[in-house]
Amino acid sequence: MSQRINAYALGNKSVNALHTLGAQVNNSSLDTKLLELLYFRASQINGCAFCLDMHSKNLRANGETEQRLFVLDAWREAPFYTDKERAALLSCETLTVLNGREVSTDIFNEVQTQFSETEMVDLTMAVIAINSYNRINIAFGANVGAYQVQEPK
Repeated sequence: MSQRINAYALGNKSVNALHTLGAQVNNSSLDTKLLELLYFRASQINGCAFCLDMHSKNLRANGETEQRLFVLDAWREAPFYTDKERAALLSCETLTVLNGREVSTDIFNEVQTQFSETEMVDLTMAVIAINSYNRINIAFGANVGAYQVQEPK
């Protein structure tokens, strides 16, 4: 899909607020590589090609293996993910595909075994942010493939 509207370039206050949220999450208590893995997984679920391209490039640039990316959709059956990553992926999937239901006590407790309360809030905000970016890109189109990994400053 070609880009219909560049929502990010318009200077829209709501989109700018989302950028602020994204920046806060990226500077949170959570590891950057874990955040990128969550962003990639939510983007798989939502079918956001731009974000899949972006986060796969970021993950690879930070040493993520192709094998883990290729089987991420089946993380429950694959032995390549840590318990902390599994809890984060469970939370990500649960919050991305709500289907009108609450987060069960079992899921909450499982995530809580791996993350502090602050980290759980940061994890939730990360999922909210990526789902928002996915929806903007899907609604307005995006220049898929154009993303270049940013050099660390």
